[in-house]
Amino acid sequence: MMPWPADYQRRWTLANGIACSGVGLHSGASATVRLVPREAGGLWIGKGTGNASRALHSNLVRPSRLCTLVQLASGTIATVEHLLAAIGGCGITDLEILVDGEEIPLLDGSALPWVELFSSAGLEDLGPRQPLPALGETICIQQGDAFIRATPCEQLRLSAAVNYASKAIGPLLYELDLNPASFVAELSSARTFGFADQVGQLQAAGLIRGGSLDNALVCDQQRWLNPPLRFSDEPVRHKLLDLVGDLALASFPRAHVFAYRGSHALHIQLAQALDHALGEPV
Repeated sequence: MMPWPADYQRRWTLANGIACSGVGLHSGASATVRLVPREAGGLWIGKGTGNASRALHSNLVRPSRLCTLVQLASGTIATVEHLLAAIGGCGITDLEILVDGEEIPLLDGSALPWVELFSSAGLEDLGPRQPLPALGETICIQQGDAFIRATPCEQLRLSAAVNYASKAIGPLLYELDLNPASFVAELSSARTFGFADQVGQLQAAGLIRGGSLDNALVCDQQRWLNPPLRFSDEPVRHKLLDLVGDLALASFPRAHVFAYRGSHALHIQLAQALDHALGEPV
């Protein structure tokens, strides 16, 4: 795999366009994603053939259970978070995402397949990037006993904590200073996870129809049903991967973002609050 930058000081696009097909986690339906290089203008997303693309922004997000979903004039696109984590985490700033289908393919449940595709396509340097905007004051959002907080910091630092009753997971905490190199090495391969006793209920609700032991980690109250894990703390690393994907809808800030029992709903509320605080229209 190619070497990755150690900071977010340059603008990048793909050197070549790429396409990827697969099955969506919740719909179980096949979809194809094409990624088209852009020389300027940021990240854009479009659905279907012949439909106009939109600039990617936190104001496109609509409420959805267990994933991040964006609304376009041509319809919705679900489960964008792993692809956006790969794009934002790797430092790609200018790209068009074209989706033929209802949901981004899950692939192996992590962002690693996207990162490997980026590496195969190569990156094109587009010049200096505007410095990450500095957060001026603390933002804190709470939902029950879960919360997410962003505090001013000299760099982009991410922390996540979880505390599950299952002995397979238990309490976990992970923190890192985010840059393309650290994202690829420490977060990109962390897979989505779930609990065996919730599978039937979620499928009855029309969710996780494309989930399997090949694309998600599954545990019961005692153990993992499909080991080995890629990291001993893979679940909390995946929580940070999801956070990176949701923050990619906003401007990455110079801030320390800490999520306790984070969720897509909390992440998106923070992304929208960051856009407001940093002067982006919401």
